[in-house]
Amino acid sequence: MTAEGNGGPLAGVRVVELAGIGPAPFCGMLLADLGADVVRVGRPGGGPNQHDLLDRGKRAVSVNLKHEQGPAAVLALVEQADVLIEGFRPGVAERLGVGPEQCWEVNPKLVFGRMTGWGQDGPLALTAGHDVGYIALSGMLHAIGRKGGPPQVPANLLGDFGGGAMYLAVGVLAAVLQARTSGQGQVVDASIVDGAAHLGSMLFGFHAAGVWNTERGTNMLDTGAPYYDVYETSDGEYMAVGALEPQFYAELLARLDLTEQAPDRDDPANWPELRERLAEVFARRTRAEWTEVFDGSDACVAPVLSMTEAQNHPHIRARGTLPSPDGVLQPAPAPRFSHTPSSPPRPVAVPDTAVLADWQVSGAADLLASGAIHEA
Repeated sequence: MTAEGNGGPLAGVRVVELAGIGPAPFCGMLLADLGADVVRVGRPGGGPNQHDLLDRGKRAVSVNLKHEQGPAAVLALVEQADVLIEGFRPGVAERLGVGPEQCWEVNPKLVFGRMTGWGQDGPLALTAGHDVGYIALSGMLHAIGRKGGPPQVPANLLGDFGGGAMYLAVGVLAAVLQARTSGQGQVVDASIVDGAAHLGSMLFGFHAAGVWNTERGTNMLDTGAPYYDVYETSDGEYMAVGALEPQFYAELLARLDLTEQAPDRDDPANWPELRERLAEVFARRTRAEWTEVFDGSDACVAPVLSMTEAQNHPHIRARGTLPSPDGVLQPAPAPRFSHTPSSPPRPVAVPDTAVLADWQVSGAADLLASGAIHEA
């Protein structure tokens, strides 16, 4: 795989990704999906895993950072790059000899993207953590769950990938634009706790306006409202209902044959009765039957599909949202661009020192001979 084969609006942008787990690699995958030439710098040993989709569309080199020439190998790549992203604890990159100041000595325009849970400073900056703790401290985990129940963990989508990787991607792209104007790179401090809190901007606004309760499951968008919830069908599956607007709610009731029986939804005191009515009706038919009832309507009702089921939905198939290149089910690159479309999903990164020649890395032969960079 070569950089010349990349399609997308970021074609020509070069990114060095210091290997890690979770949000930083996902950010690198997103940039690669959009056409950037992303080179993953990993440790020697081990081979590619075709199921590690976070490494798709990238290239890779193996560098021994503990070798005396290891940092020089990374800096040789940095000299040709627009962006470096890493997910170490604060100070680790500096101790390895590849921190921002060391990188700027060879490339002042480099954007240095840092992905952490707690951020580069603050009382918790040097402590370990995971997604669930970051979203807990941001106030977002507390908001997710049913009335009277505990907070519900939303996998690691809200923190690692929503509040982390996506904010790192936006940050480094903004900094690249600024560097092209000023000639000066900068550090992008992307912390998951910051990003998760920022994702909650609308809820914070609702709370300030007095229209969002801190008690879970009592609000319009957190399963408090019966017209924004999921309902079990006769076959043990579920339908998702999001009939917020009056006209969509009217369509929901019409298709459920409840127009004359449903209590006034605008009075929260009626919500328990309305929920009971909706649950009783949905339990009469299978998910497939209800899907047919609501297909093509504006009732804002959809079947709750598993990942494997989703690939066969007509809309998902029509848009090619979940292709299976080489038999591996995966999401297509997103978003979509009219003038510079992204390439289809490409294979995962395979260590290949050809990138050194492609990037015209200085001293590549000496770095290979020293053992700092390993041949595939």
